[in-house]
Amino acid sequence: MTVWQEPIQFQWDAGNREKNWIKHRVTNAECEEAFFDPHKRLLRPTVHGDHETRHVLIGHTVGKRLLVVIFTIRGQAVRVISARDAHKRERGLYEETA
Repeated sequence: MTVWQEPIQFQWDAGNREKNWIKHRVTNAECEEAFFDPHKRLLRPTVHGDHETRHVLIGHTVGKRLLVVIFTIRGQAVRVISARDAHKRERGLYEETA
C-alpha cells in the first residue's frame, strides 16, 4: 500500500457524472475529497480487460466518510469508475497504516 501525492485533475463525463450518486449516494465532490486525505491509501492496481489499469483508493472525505474509490488514469486526469462507503475489511486496511 502506498500514499499518492501527485497533483490531480478529474474527468467527469456523461458516463460517470451521476452514477455514484444513483448507486451509492456518493457525490462527485466527495469522490474528489478522498484523493486529498493526507492518510489516503492506494492499493495495488489491477489490469481490466486488455489494457486499462484500475486503481483502488481508500480515503476520508471532508465530512469523515470513508470511501473506496475505483479509478483509472486517462492522460493527465483521474476518471472515477466507482465510489462507495468502505466495508469493514477496507476500514481495517485504512486504519492499520494511518
